[in-house]
Amino acid sequence: MEEKSIGKNEDRGNERPLVSICCLAFNHEPYIREALEGFLMQKTDFPIEVLIHDDASTDGTASVIREYEERFPDIIKPIYQTENQYSKGIKNISGIFNFPRAKGKYIAMCEGDDYWTDPYKLQKQIDFLEQNPGCTLCFHSAKIVTVDRTVTDGRMRPYSSDRKVSPEEIIDKPSGYAMCSMVFPARIMQNLPDYYLNCPIGDIPMQLMMAAEGWGYYFDQDMGAYRVGVSGSWTNAMKEGDYKGKQERYCHQMRQMYEEFDRETGGRFHQVAMHAADRLEYLTKVNTKQYREVLAPENRAFYRELNFRTRFFIRFEVMAPGLYRLLQKAVTGKN
Repeated sequence: MEEKSIGKNEDRGNERPLVSICCLAFNHEPYIREALEGFLMQKTDFPIEVLIHDDASTDGTASVIREYEERFPDIIKPIYQTENQYSKGIKNISGIFNFPRAKGKYIAMCEGDDYWTDPYKLQKQIDFLEQNPGCTLCFHSAKIVTVDRTVTDGRMRPYSSDRKVSPEEIIDKPSGYAMCSMVFPARIMQNLPDYYLNCPIGDIPMQLMMAAEGWGYYFDQDMGAYRVGVSGSWTNAMKEGDYKGKQERYCHQMRQMYEEFDRETGGRFHQVAMHAADRLEYLTKVNTKQYREVLAPENRAFYRELNFRTRFFIRFEVMAPGLYRLLQKAVTGKN
């Protein structure tokens, strides 16, 4: 097999990497190769390392990672778990297993089922971060790729143009940021607060940590892809079993997280943190179809933040529930 050129990173020997790419993988055999190729195609004037944590995958994910580790031993640095850590209660795997071993000045995030599409992605983001030391989060838009019959908007695009993003906007935002787009100074992850460690997900508390330390910058360019509908993903797992109960527990845990962040930062961001918690509670009502409250006048501001497609389907289901269920079954095959 012909060796792949790794941008300008080849023949770097043991030179200290400037960027540590942190990647989590679990049963990502159909996708992990595309993620790794996206890392290795990066054209940069600095060295990188790829820190991969395989959480005891039961498919061929680990075999694919080992293939790349053998080909690029100075760059691909995996951990292969023999027991699944997430099922043991360790929710924020990156903070326990990847961040502590990062040698880079910066960390770039990408899950094993997502991938990068622009070979100059890292160079663009690192150039900006190096020139703007006050920036603690650099991110970009991403296309959405579905692997099931999920209907999506096609892109994760929180803003409509390149722009600086205030810490308040990072904390309290109506649209999420793609994990595969995020690059930030590694120093921020050296001391993980309780609100990160206790949170059921990792991306939102990470963003709060970055907001507490500086400001963000957004590139309105699709330089990566975010997959939805992947079997075994956190989002899909939430939909199984007692969905409403899971949503309510998640909402409670996230409010606790925002409250802990508020205490940790001495109330500097109290108003926006509590507003963000209120929005998440509202979205929980949307997800669990509590439409009386969703459409209540006091929630009009949150309702207007929903995209047109979501608002349309809420109104459709409220006004014609029988027809809505019939069309939903025809499209998705599910009731």
